[in-house]
Amino acid sequence: MRSKRKIVLAYSGGLDTSIILKWLQENYNAEIIAYTADIGQNINRNKIYKNAKKLGVKNIIIENLKDIFVKDYVFPMLRGHALYEGVYLLGTSIARPLIAKRQIFIAKKFNAYAVSHGSTGKGNDQVRFELGYHYFDPKIKVIAPWREWKLKSRKDLIKYAKNKKISIPKDKKGAAPFSVDDNLYHTSTEGKILENPKNSPPEFIFQRTVSPEKSPNKYTFVNIRFKNGDPISVNGKKLSPGNLLEKLNVMAGKNGIGRVDLVENRFIRIKSRGVYETPGGTLLMIAHRAIESVTLDKDTMHKKDALMPRYAELIYNGFWYSKERYKIQKIVDFNRQKVNGLVKLKLYKGNVIIISRETKSRAYSMRRVSFEENKTFSKSNVEKFINFHKKKL
Repeated sequence: MRSKRKIVLAYSGGLDTSIILKWLQENYNAEIIAYTADIGQNINRNKIYKNAKKLGVKNIIIENLKDIFVKDYVFPMLRGHALYEGVYLLGTSIARPLIAKRQIFIAKKFNAYAVSHGSTGKGNDQVRFELGYHYFDPKIKVIAPWREWKLKSRKDLIKYAKNKKISIPKDKKGAAPFSVDDNLYHTSTEGKILENPKNSPPEFIFQRTVSPEKSPNKYTFVNIRFKNGDPISVNGKKLSPGNLLEKLNVMAGKNGIGRVDLVENRFIRIKSRGVYETPGGTLLMIAHRAIESVTLDKDTMHKKDALMPRYAELIYNGFWYSKERYKIQKIVDFNRQKVNGLVKLKLYKGNVIIISRETKSRAYSMRRVSFEENKTFSKSNVEKFINFHKKKL
């Protein structure tokens, strides 16, 4: 008897991907491999196994990728100070390339002919996933149910789930839920009342941060040590990349740090309003810029700043594996071996205050910047410098 063809589905164990799983079984007559990448999201392993097995799935794979995600994706992006449209720290964008890479790996391992994702037809994630798939296997078939099926609304999905005896969580029986994405780096919330930009986000949607008003009345100090441009310890304790970010998430979240409310321009040319929480990432972004300010020269820093908008846009649009992103990353990481030292921050009611920067680097010279008279800086050269630049006017 000829075995069924195989499809690797990015599976969360929730209602939407369970519906997709069943739909794939029926419409493609294929064996589904349920793949879950654990990158620090709120994950229920028992639920994933239970729901997938109930739908007849034999191959259920859950990979712990938290350290890989932070070390090889988040940290390089932070070294580039990537901010999309000035504020978004790209938490969802940076996760998709890794998931896509692992899906293709699993597909090759089990000789699957196709991969599938649950991204909607209006979102950016479909682009990010599929560009990642193409990079690692240009010939693999990609199945995007939201672009194929006739289900048009939440009511259609609920009706389909009932007909196929797929369990429906109580909170999803009525109105459509918020669209939520989370990983170790961030949490995003979209949809429902947030779709109208005049509406303020209700407090109950926030998952990782307390409101600044309800944060402690006493400030918190945090010391972050960097080596070769990456954080390696918090308050004197060396931690793995995943544990380090997790610790900073808790510290910053308790102090109301890391909230962003953004109306962004999606790659597919529609606007979207999202509320993001990136507590630990906010601390790392500020601390990294602080340590670079005393370890890197002006030209290197300004070159990075000039490239940042394009670098961030490439990540947002799904081009993590593009030649252009790799080229910019080399520039971003130029002289990163010089970025070593300690930054001390004070956290208080949504604010991050730089207290001190310590480094053995000689990029910052106290003698040269001192207002006291010294022989290390020639004031006569300043007049020549000014006169030279007058010619450019």
